[in-house]
Amino acid sequence: MKALVTGGAGFIGSNIVAQLLADGHQVVVLDNLMSGYRGNLAAYPEARFIVGDVRDPAQVGNAIAGCEVVFHQAASVGNKRSIDHPLVDAEINVLGTLTVLEAARAAGVRKIVAASSAGIFGELVTMPIREDHPVEPDTPYGCTKLAEEKLCLAYAKLHGLEAVCLRYFNVYGPHQRFDAYGNVIPIFVFQALRGQPLVIYGDGEQTRDFINVKDVVQANLKAAAAVGVSGAFNLGSAGRITINRLAELIRETGVPCTWSHGPARRGDVRHSLADISAARRAFGFEPAVGMQEGLAEYVAWARREVADPCTD
Repeated sequence: MKALVTGGAGFIGSNIVAQLLADGHQVVVLDNLMSGYRGNLAAYPEARFIVGDVRDPAQVGNAIAGCEVVFHQAASVGNKRSIDHPLVDAEINVLGTLTVLEAARAAGVRKIVAASSAGIFGELVTMPIREDHPVEPDTPYGCTKLAEEKLCLAYAKLHGLEAVCLRYFNVYGPHQRFDAYGNVIPIFVFQALRGQPLVIYGDGEQTRDFINVKDVVQANLKAAAAVGVSGAFNLGSAGRITINRLAELIRETGVPCTWSHGPARRGDVRHSLADISAARRAFGFEPAVGMQEGLAEYVAWARREVADPCTD
């Protein structure tokens, strides 16, 4: 199989690239390096790497030629980033997705597996969250990811290509760097490794469903291989912990850390927990990496990154 990974130099994308190559597939990467790093792909010279933007039809068309499957990971990510830069968020997540879909249609791509987000749901009405939970996003980011889903599924109905949208909950793991706009785990781990105190927004009893990137990669590959499957699916661990407990777990990995509490942030939901039964039925998804195991691996990777940071 020949596959295109948009955003393939980024956190999740580079992990997908690594597994695809390990499984013997041909891989093309399209990434504008806005949040990706060449260093994430340094160990994989066999991947064809194109520096380009998903908003550019010519660059996307060049990258997608001959590909059977597209793993669409390129995105502007995060609630706070979208509040600060809503136009950029929409350009990348909506127009960029539409550009990829048009190129996929023209190239005769069999399947697109797109990264969506639990941010589409907004504040929760029921838990665990099923795919039919009301969608009332609280931020521009959630709105753009919902629009991305609708575009992918509309193209599946109109043009015969299969489309799977994976609603990522809180993904963590190697190649996820510190970013004030991003996931709480890299923020906390990198601050703790640098001897900085952590700030927990609100009372810390809010809960999150954290899923390891290895499980996300397997879900992407299983979804791509599932013939005749289209739709939107939740992707979490089916478990949750409080942010207070997360800070304790980081300390239990051997990283000294202290924390204090600040005011709650706009756009943050109180609780999050995925019902993953639909993904289990559709393509055999089953999370395998426990929180303590995954966090220990991530802290080990982050230690190396702090000692020798990737700048390219």
